[in-house]
This record gives sequence, structure tokens and C-alpha cells, in this order.
Amino acid sequence: MNDVSIDAARLWASHMEMARIGATPGGGVGRLALSDEDKAARDLFVRWCADAGCQVRVDRIGNIFARRPGTDETLAPVMTGSHLDTQPLGGRFDGIYGVLAGLEVVRALNDVGLATRRPIEVVVWTDEEGARFRAGTAGSGVFAGLSDLEETLALRDPDGRSIGDELARIGYAGDAPVGGFPVAAYFEAHIEQGPILEAEGKTVGAVMGAQGHRCFLITVEGEEGHAGTLPMERRRDALLGAARMIDALNRVAYRFEPHPVVTVGSLHVRPNSPNTVPGGATFTIDSRHPDDAILDAVEGAMRAACAAVAEEMGLGLTVAPTAHRVPVVFDEGCVESVRRAAAALGIPWRDIYSGAGHDACNMAHVAPTGMIFVPCERGISHNERENAKPEDLAAGCAVLLRVLVERADDAAT
Repeated sequence: MNDVSIDAARLWASHMEMARIGATPGGGVGRLALSDEDKAARDLFVRWCADAGCQVRVDRIGNIFARRPGTDETLAPVMTGSHLDTQPLGGRFDGIYGVLAGLEVVRALNDVGLATRRPIEVVVWTDEEGARFRAGTAGSGVFAGLSDLEETLALRDPDGRSIGDELARIGYAGDAPVGGFPVAAYFEAHIEQGPILEAEGKTVGAVMGAQGHRCFLITVEGEEGHAGTLPMERRRDALLGAARMIDALNRVAYRFEPHPVVTVGSLHVRPNSPNTVPGGATFTIDSRHPDDAILDAVEGAMRAACAAVAEEMGLGLTVAPTAHRVPVVFDEGCVESVRRAAAALGIPWRDIYSGAGHDACNMAHVAPTGMIFVPCERGISHNERENAKPEDLAAGCAVLLRVLVERADDAAT
């Protein structure tokens, strides 16, 4: 391993070239899944992989696998990767870092002619973001057997175009079966998308797992009234009730240690008129925590807080669950591999949980899985201003190199 090193300039140059595809005026990237921009990014990745001597195949959900052969092709591969698609006004590093870090590992191994016992595969997962087809982690979900292939292919965007039709249109409706083969281990490199590593001066996060996620749609029913003639004491103001509930929800988060995150990010008012007392309001709750038992308690406290406000104000209340994802715990051996590699390289690191979902969360159901986080500036992501330092990307890639080679050469795996 001492004679293999990451080419930091090459890794950065690959990011900058890829970022030109779908570049936005604000310095970010808009590359929606299965768009023309996604096709161009896929084409570039495939060309780079072919140049690196990889064997490329595409499965029926459009996942791309670039395989660097091992000395024993009968063994299950060690896999790494992420996604190429972005939010409409996304950044240059979310997802693509994991793909290009994997490619840089292959290139670095090629530079010195180092063979690994197991094959190493770099994968591009289809539609991780969910911004267009409203699914999210679609390709890895089908690969892991968590979603049905035909149902996923039938998902449509707001214009009525299906995933299956768009895969065919851009030339990535592959014929390889989806999943069904063993994976020795899966590692995903990713920007943190949060502020913790940067704030603590750490370059690498050894990701222990991903937070559980529960979402709800809250409907508050009051009664419309004239803003000038309805006395204050007779009002059943749905928006005022919603505002009090939202404040109470924020306070709920501070009742638990470690704190969950509770977010109200969408609010709609009926009739939304400046001279009418609001008769209805709906808002969303997004709650997350790595401990499912705490999430149970948080959900109970949130429901009780909203119910108390509704009862006090004489309002109707409906709480409808809209999403439920259990916490994911990554393989301890994979997490320890990341810690050990960072320590061996002298890179400052810490254990961390992911607040966001990733393809790795799906892969954890079918293979030993780990993630490597690197800092992003001010924790900003899903934003044109998303940024990362070249030296941090290279450090995370160096850790990825070590863990992939370790797993690819481990006779026990």
C-alpha cells in the first residue's frame, strides 16, 4: 500500500469537468435523474471507466457497474460508489464525490499496476435524489430487494414520463439482472452535508449509521371569518393554532438527549387571504434520530403537543404519517476499517451519524457497509453554494483506497 497514492489534482480536475455538465448560473449543478444532463454525465463516467480498463455493465434499473478485475474472478466484488443525479439547484460534490473517489482508487491502483484479489466495482446508482420521480435511492432500493423493479420503472415525473421510458430514451435501459449476486463489502464516500466535521476540525467521519426518519402531515381545522368583524375571543384561527404547535414542536426536540432534529419545512394556509381569519392550515413535520426508541418517544411527545394546542383553541386536528425509515446501523467491521485507515494516514477523524439517507442505507441490507464523510463548507448542501476543499476530498479518497484494498485482499471476506 505504501507505493499507491491518490492523485489529488486528478481527482479535483475530474470533479470540475463533471461539474460543467448541468452547470447553473449560481455555480452549482442541475442534473435531474435521467435527464439529458444525466445522460451526458453517465456517458463521461463510462468513457473514463473504459479508459481505466474497467468492464462496464448496466442493469435493468439503469445502475452502472464499472469492474476492475481481481486475480480471482470467482470471488464477490468489493463495491463503492454513489450517484450522478442532483437536486434542481444542487452542488458539485453531493453524490458525485463518491463516484469519482471510486474511479480515482481504480486509477491509482492502475498507476502502480497493483492487482487485488477480489474485483473492485465502482457503481453509479440511478435516481438517488428523488427530485424528479419522487422515489429517492431508487436504483439501490431495487438492487437491495427493497423496491419492486417493475413498480419502480413505472414511476412517473410531473410530466408523465416514466423511469423506464426515460432510461430507454437516454440509452441506459440495461439488460443485466438487478442485484442477485453477493457483494463482499460496500463503502460510500460522501460529503457530510452538515457542519460537524468542519466545526471540530476533523477531516474524515467514520459513519456509524443513518438516523431514523419519521414524517407527518398535520391538518389543523378552524373556521374562516372576517378579519374586521370577528372578535378575537370568538376566533378559531387555524394558522395561529399551527404556529403554536410549531413552536411547541421545536421545544419538544430539546427534551431529549441527544437532541433529535425536528423540522417544519412546509406550511399551507386556507384561504390564504390577507383579510380572512384562516380556517385551515396544513404543515409537515420531519423528525430524525439514530435511536428508534427515542423516535417513538419524540413522536408521542409531538402528537401530545399538537393535541394540547388543538384542545385549548377548539380546533380540529389530524396527524397523518407520510414516511417512516428505521435507523440504519453500518457494519462494525467496515466502520472500524475507516477508523483504522484514517489513523494510519494521520488524518483527523471522528465517529459520526448521517442525518440524510444514502444509497449505502439500502446496501446495508445486503452487504457489510460503511461510509466515509468529508467536510463541506459551512455544512451547506442541496445548494448551488455547496463547496468542499480539494485536500479534504483527497484525504477521504485515500481512506477509501485503503479500506477497499484491505477488503479486496482479505481472505476472510
